Amino acid sequence: MTPNQYEEDKRDELARDVPDMTEQNPDPSGKADSKENQTEESERRKIYERSTRFFLTPVLPLLDDEDVSDILINGPNTIYYEKKGKLHLYEGGKFASDRALQAAANNIAEFTGRQVGGARHSVDARLPDGSRVHIIVPPASGKQGVCISIRRFKQNTFNLDIMVNTYGTMTAEVAEFLQLIVKMHKNTVVSGGTGSGKTSLLNAMSTAIPDEERIIVIEDSAELQLNQPHTVYLEAQPYVSKSQPGVTIRELFVDTLRMRPDRIVVGEVRRGEALDLLQSMLSGHEGSLTTVHANTPYDAAIRLETLSLMSDVELPVYVARTQVASAVQVVVQTARLSDGSRRLQHVAECLGLDEKEHYVFKDIYKFRRRGVDAEGRIIGGIERTGYVPTFAKEPFERGLGDEVKLTRGVFDPEATPSAVREASSF
Repeated sequence: MTPNQYEEDKRDELARDVPDMTEQNPDPSGKADSKENQTEESERRKIYERSTRFFLTPVLPLLDDEDVSDILINGPNTIYYEKKGKLHLYEGGKFASDRALQAAANNIAEFTGRQVGGARHSVDARLPDGSRVHIIVPPASGKQGVCISIRRFKQNTFNLDIMVNTYGTMTAEVAEFLQLIVKMHKNTVVSGGTGSGKTSLLNAMSTAIPDEERIIVIEDSAELQLNQPHTVYLEAQPYVSKSQPGVTIRELFVDTLRMRPDRIVVGEVRRGEALDLLQSMLSGHEGSLTTVHANTPYDAAIRLETLSLMSDVELPVYVARTQVASAVQVVVQTARLSDGSRRLQHVAECLGLDEKEHYVFKDIYKFRRRGVDAEGRIIGGIERTGYVPTFAKEPFERGLGDEVKLTRGVFDPEATPSAVREASSF
C-alpha cells in the first residue's frame, strides 16, 4: 500500500466518527460519581483519539510506526521524523493547508484542556496515547506556519532489562546498581540533553520502587507511566484566565508534602520548583527521582542551583549550592550519541563541596569509547571505575544483600569507601 492510499483509507475510516465529536463535551465539574466519571473519561479519550487521528491523517503512517520516536511538523508542507536515532524527511504526505494544520493544533490542545493562539503563542500538550506534544503558532513560529513537535510515547513499558538487552543503553551490572540505589532511597537525578532518553530512563528506574510505597508523580505534562498500584499523578495546569488561574508545579509540591508520600517523582525540573524539590529531599522525603537538562553530572548540579535561584524566594548563591550538594546523592548521565544510540555516560556520586565551594563528583561507572565500526556505530560501553561509593555497605545494612550479585565490586559489607581512604591518607 502506498502512503497516499494509506492516508485515503484512514481518512475515510476516521471521517465517519468525526461529525459528532465536537458536540460531546465531558462535564469538567468532577461531581459525578466515580464509576460514571471513569466511563466519561474513557469515552472522552476514545473521542479525542479518533478526532486527533483524523486531524493528523497526513502523518498517520508515522504515528503507527513503533520505531518512530519524533515527528516534527514545520508548517503544512515540511515534515521530518526520527527513526532509530536518525532524522529523515517525510515524503508520504502533507497537510492540505495552514488552516488544516491549525485545526490539528487546536484539537490536540483541547484534549488537555488548553488553548493555543491569540495571547498564547505556544502550548505543551499530549496525544491520547501519552505522546508529548509542543505546539507553537504564528507569528512566533515565523513564516513556515504552525510547528508541532511530537515525542512519541512507547506503549511497551520500559524497564532496565529492556534497556540492557534491547537497546544496549547500559550493562546488566549498571542496571542492578540503579535498581539498588532506588531501593535504598538515594536521591537521584537523571541528567541529559534533549532526546537523550531521560524520561525513558526515569520510567525504567521507577520499576524498582517497591509496590507497597505511595508514590506521588508531579509533571508539567503527563508522560510518566508507573506500574506500582499506589501511584498518584499530579499535573500542572497553565494560566487561562482569572477564573482559571492555573496550577504550578510549585503549588503541587505543597500539596504533595501533605499527601504522605513515600516517594516523590518529578518528570523534569525546569524552573523555581527545583528549590521545592531540594527542600523535600532534605526534609525526610528520601529517594526522590527527577530529570534535568544538562551535559555532565557537574553541570546538572549547577543547573539545579540556577533553577533554585529562579524561585520567588530570595536565596544567597552559597545557600542554594549547599542545598544542592546536600540533597543530591547520585546523578545518572545519559546522552544520544552521533550514531543515534542512547547510552549512559556517567553514574556519579555527589560528595558535596570542596574547600573552594565547588561540587565534587566521583564516577562509579563511566562510558569508555573505543572507536567506530564499519557501519558508523560507536564501539564502547559503560564500565566500573573502581571508585567505592560512601554507601557501599548500605545494601547489606538494609537487608538487600541477596540482591547484590553483579555489583559485588561496588557494594561490599567490608568495603572502605574511596572517599574515606583518600581522607585518611592526608
